Amino acid sequence: MALTQKRGIILAASILAGAVLGRLAVRAVLNLLLGGTLFGGNFL
Repeated sequence: MALTQKRGIILAASILAGAVLGRLAVRAVLNLLLGGTLFGGNFL
């Protein structure tokens, strides 16, 4: 496997992970502001 192909795969995986974690962080902040639970369940 060529170095550029490895670099492309690593770049795509990091972009995907960053997008998922970024959306989760935004959702967590909005849930804290609005007073909801993060994953929709009732934990109490």
